[in-house]
Amino acid sequence: MAILVAAVLALPILVVLINVLISDGDVWTHLYQTVLAEYVSNSLLLMLGVGAGVLLIGVPCAWFTSMYEFPGRTFLSWALLLPMAFPAYIIAYTYTGILDFAGPVQTLIRELTGWRYGEYWFFEVRSLGGAMVMLTLVLYPYVYLMSRAAFLEQSENIMEVSRTLGYSSQRAFFKLALPLARPAIVTGLTLALMETLADYGTVQYFGVSTFTTGILRTFYGFGDITAASQLAGVLLMFVAVLILLERYSRRRIQYHSSGLKKASHRRVVLRGKQAVMARVFCFLPIVVGFFIPVIVLGYWALFKAEVPGANFVELAWNSFYLAALASLVVVSLALVLSYAIRLNNRARSVRVSVGIAGLGYALPGTIIAIGVIVPLAWLDHRIINFVRDYTGHNLGLIFSGTLFALLFAYTVRFMAVSLGAVQNGLGKIKPSMDMAGRSLGLSPYKVLRQIHLPLLKGSVLTAVLIVFVDVLKELPATFVLRPFNFNTLAVRAFELASDERLIDAAPASLMIVLVGLVPVILLSRSISSRVGH
Repeated sequence: MAILVAAVLALPILVVLINVLISDGDVWTHLYQTVLAEYVSNSLLLMLGVGAGVLLIGVPCAWFTSMYEFPGRTFLSWALLLPMAFPAYIIAYTYTGILDFAGPVQTLIRELTGWRYGEYWFFEVRSLGGAMVMLTLVLYPYVYLMSRAAFLEQSENIMEVSRTLGYSSQRAFFKLALPLARPAIVTGLTLALMETLADYGTVQYFGVSTFTTGILRTFYGFGDITAASQLAGVLLMFVAVLILLERYSRRRIQYHSSGLKKASHRRVVLRGKQAVMARVFCFLPIVVGFFIPVIVLGYWALFKAEVPGANFVELAWNSFYLAALASLVVVSLALVLSYAIRLNNRARSVRVSVGIAGLGYALPGTIIAIGVIVPLAWLDHRIINFVRDYTGHNLGLIFSGTLFALLFAYTVRFMAVSLGAVQNGLGKIKPSMDMAGRSLGLSPYKVLRQIHLPLLKGSVLTAVLIVFVDVLKELPATFVLRPFNFNTLAVRAFELASDERLIDAAPASLMIVLVGLVPVILLSRSISSRVGH
């Protein structure tokens, strides 16, 4: 079962790779001669800017909240995760409305100074630099999350020994704590860069040409699936390089500190200017990345946007039931795959199969959408032709034009998220529980149903909530694969923003953000409960 599920989930990736090898000339030649260099350079610059930004924010904030005690530290330690609730494209719409020429900030500058357009310099938010800032604001929690977990797990004895050797706090950070946390930091950075490559809404709205925008332009503009797949294949190479670099950074690295006191029990107390600086540094990303956008969206939604009507209710219902259905499918399959590893932990084929099933999270939604639509469209045409030849009726699209394609894409995209939560929960259940159940005559299925599932309620609920919100926020896969006359909150917000109706996009955007807070809060509570254990 595990091998079969993994084979099906690997199909979209295989389709993209096969299409890369197909030489179908004109469109690909045109792309290569005109825009491919721009896609590569913009994508690399975007990754470089976002990578630097998330490191400069995430690592120091994790260090301050883990190793020091100052006023507000308890609140900041979990509040720094709040920007994760924002999809990058929504925060981009919000700050465009605030900082654009017609926005309140530039309008106030002109009113106070009497300057006119062109007589003063102001940061151009709709630019490559603007995209870097927007993505940094919502992706730094990945680095913060991994770094803080690593700092909290470091031994207090190491810090005490560094002080006896005359190391200052700064030197201990750079010489000891940072190298020890490097694997975790690199993992968080890799996740942030993968999300940067996967982003479509922000770069499309800001007019920045990257691989994701190029894939959709080729798919819709030229109608050439092969050329779009070839672009997706090049992007897949970028993702593969990131994964290999992350694995390379952890080669032969092993740090053990179990049984030693943890650093979180005795924090260095900061006072005076140092306490103020630490609090301001940690509070600024939350204000800019969460509170200001939420306040602005709330003001637009309550006082300026059109009153949501029946159409908004339909969009909300479409989004919620699609996300709920996808989360149930994904988590159910994750239970099957995770339990297969538990039953066959020595079978290399099972471990490899489950690893392949989790590759989808490393791929942008555009790649998965292309990889899904090609085999499903082929299958639809075969079925349509068969039915028409034997009955004379036109059956219509069965898979590629329905919600099945969306659910398939979501399953491929978010399986890794669910697998992580379920495997973590199963890992906490002692193998002796399985042995006891089997000795009482229970089959493996009954052991899972009667013993494991009751113990896995927390892990399964966490997986369901995270997948639910990820599906709710997913834009490119939904945009490509949604059936005709079917819309979601994410797609509607993108369409309104693309039509420069930023205020009218506020209700849908705010709804997505508020729902996204649920897993963020659960995640922060999970981390807090892990401290000291």
